[in-house]
Amino acid sequence: MPSIVPIERITGKIYLIRGTRVMLDRDLAELYGVKTKALKQAVRRNIKRFPEDFMFELTKEEFADWRSQFVTSNRDRMGLRYPPMVFTEQGVAMLSSVLNSDRAIEVNIAIMRAFMRLRQMLSTHEELKRKIEDMEAKYDSQFRVVFEAIKQLIETEDKPRRKIGFQVKNKKDIQ
Repeated sequence: MPSIVPIERITGKIYLIRGTRVMLDRDLAELYGVKTKALKQAVRRNIKRFPEDFMFELTKEEFADWRSQFVTSNRDRMGLRYPPMVFTEQGVAMLSSVLNSDRAIEVNIAIMRAFMRLRQMLSTHEELKRKIEDMEAKYDSQFRVVFEAIKQLIETEDKPRRKIGFQVKNKKDIQ
């Protein structure tokens, strides 16, 4: 049976904050088909179900850092005046008991599958890295250049990307 929400759409809404994979309240509300305000109210009414390792609110500093990482339109900034609640995988699972609807159940299943797929991808990545290190230890230095190139391909760095498009240095150049 096809998922109500494509897993790719969900994985794009999973962020790494405080070393934990989380989803924002507004993204979850959108997936569940409810308003963010309603989702937050449901959580606050059932706050005992959401300990710190299930859900937390971003600090002002984390919120400012998070916002600065994304170029957002005015529409995207709406509702982002206050630091959002973020939910770990366990917190998302707990949401299904708070938001008791058929859509919530179906979306929850899709989200759990997305988290599972991410874990599988990461474990495969770590396994590949370990195998390469084992091979590197086994073979002599003539393959060192090959292993270094493979390591560079595996290790992804978040380098600032060059902006695409035409850029005007002086306004006089436009005329």
